Amino acid sequence: MRIALFSTCIGDALFPDAHKATALILSRLGHEVVFPEEQTCCGQMHINTGYQKETLGMIRSYADAFADPSIDYVVSASGSCVGAVREQHVKIADRFGSSADVDGAKKASQKTLDLPEFLVDIEQRTDLGAFFPHKVTYHASCHGLRFLKLGDRPYQLLSKVEGIDLVPLENVEECCGFGGTFSLKNPEVSQAMVSDKTRHVKDTEAEYLTGGDSSCLMNIGGALARQRSGVRVLHMAEILASTKEHPWTPETAAYSKEKML
Repeated sequence: MRIALFSTCIGDALFPDAHKATALILSRLGHEVVFPEEQTCCGQMHINTGYQKETLGMIRSYADAFADPSIDYVVSASGSCVGAVREQHVKIADRFGSSADVDGAKKASQKTLDLPEFLVDIEQRTDLGAFFPHKVTYHASCHGLRFLKLGDRPYQLLSKVEGIDLVPLENVEECCGFGGTFSLKNPEVSQAMVSDKTRHVKDTEAEYLTGGDSSCLMNIGGALARQRSGVRVLHMAEILASTKEHPWTPETAAYSKEKML
């Protein structure tokens, strides 16, 4: 299949390793991975902040970037951005755009998938030959949990990683407090929420916290670093791309302590 990689703003600008790992995983499975360079922001932040009509141009850009009929699926390592494309684009296009906008948004959203969805539902693979001999706990981000309804797909994939010690996270369904601009507009509430999350992470005694959204990992990782917890955060795509022949090492970490402070 021909798969287009949607890298997202935060992935492209701050945490590209997760999306590089996604491309690597898809390539290993035998797919042709392409990167349409005209792709831009999906508009999630703008829509959530109330600028819905102003996002119409971004929705058009997204639909145009991935309109090539030879692209079978658009895959991303970001549940929140995939959730925005699938849950918001058609609604906004229908409210403020033309019938052509609605048609373009529908076609693009229907073939846009989060990485765990593609691997489990389309590829029907859970064992990717990954190797990661560490104690790991998983944070289920709000968009993946509630918008995409990923369910146990991430656990299916992580549990097949050779050497991993996957431990449950208490109150895994609770938000980490980031919520994009929510953390800026409501800093006290956000801080209280991430403090709860980091307490539960530290209780697991895991070496690594993983998840499917770089924004959530950035928020939790920043708090863990400021607390000198010693827990690293790592996108699950990087764990799934790690093998015995090409293992992930701390030196390649996108979420280094220095970047979190």
